[in-house]
Amino acid sequence: MNKVMMPADVKDQLLNAYEEGDFYLSSPSRTMLGKGVLKKIFSESEEMHQKTLSEQVKMALEEARQKGILKPVAVGAIPFDPKNAPQLIIPERTKFSVPHQIKGILPDRNSSLNTYDMRSIPKPEEYMDGVHQGLTYIQEGELEKIVLARTLRCQTEDPVDTKQILQNLVQYNAGGYTFAVNLLNSNSSKNGKDPDYQNNKRTFMGASPELLVSRAGTTLIANPLAGSRPRSEDPVEDRRRAMELLVSAKDLHEHAVVVDAVSKELAALCTNLVVPDKPSVVQTETMWHLSTEIKGEIVDSKVTSLDLALALHPTPAVCGYPTERAYEAINEVEPFDRNYFTGIVGWCDESGDGEWIVAIRCAEIEKSTISLYAGAGVVAGSKPEEELEETSAKFRTMLYAMGLKGLKDSE
Repeated sequence: MNKVMMPADVKDQLLNAYEEGDFYLSSPSRTMLGKGVLKKIFSESEEMHQKTLSEQVKMALEEARQKGILKPVAVGAIPFDPKNAPQLIIPERTKFSVPHQIKGILPDRNSSLNTYDMRSIPKPEEYMDGVHQGLTYIQEGELEKIVLARTLRCQTEDPVDTKQILQNLVQYNAGGYTFAVNLLNSNSSKNGKDPDYQNNKRTFMGASPELLVSRAGTTLIANPLAGSRPRSEDPVEDRRRAMELLVSAKDLHEHAVVVDAVSKELAALCTNLVVPDKPSVVQTETMWHLSTEIKGEIVDSKVTSLDLALALHPTPAVCGYPTERAYEAINEVEPFDRNYFTGIVGWCDESGDGEWIVAIRCAEIEKSTISLYAGAGVVAGSKPEEELEETSAKFRTMLYAMGLKGLKDSE
């Protein structure tokens, strides 16, 4: 179903209209804002199952249409760990506009973080120990790849200005996928309006470079990223790093593991699958990434964008390979719960169209606490100190949006 796009200036109006508790997503194809909660959608089973969740979304969209909502849309976030509840809703009002574009010189990033305390979990040396453990699993043949993450916990004196951080992310990452999702209280009523919804705000926010999958009619697009280099302020060195990435055996192998896994899943769901022989490089403000854009045509029109996303999630780009053993090893090594980091964020309408983003370069914000997340893929040949450096570079997306210059690995 084609969405009615509003005039170009409305994209800025949508960003300006955002309030903590709303759903916001800007992508290269559109900007959208969801306000209010017509219905919450949670999986009833202890663990999140694809069929159950997909059917719940379809029924919720049908109920919304019967209640008079024109072109209802399900929006929200799905966690990395299937034991955690998905955070999906039908907004009372959803508006779409054209993509956000950068115009002129970017403004300075404002920050309300005058005083703060920040700590790394695990500590840098402990993170490198975890990478050593991951390399041991790989050397012993248990894994081909594992993605290991760490989190930064930032405590501020005053409540965090969530809207300002979102505006900074949108301005500096206009070519990517910038999102804000309100994480609901899963213990509250699952149906109808929640009187505590506006009082218990916990925002999941980020600027991801990676599209998991989109569906428009019968056409699907997936764009896995794997293999990275931090950007350099020196243009010559920056370009050298990009070119080095294209010929790095380690990074090309890491990327191929992800592309092969995504292609195999999609091959069972679509025809005319086009997978480029070689990756290209794409850039964000802080990183270079190897990228492969995969396209295909859906065989069964009943397969929605959410079905496609759940079939792919989690990819080896955020978990590892083989998936089940990598997931187990992550729980053994990482001393924190990822929550919605490396989950997926997006939307699905009643026709099945939608787009789902890999939830990276992100943070959870609640009152005066910010939890930032970053991870790195470990394969044979990885070096712990380089993986630590990569996570530090990936933190910069959110740190810059917070008005902070960067991170010292000693923190």
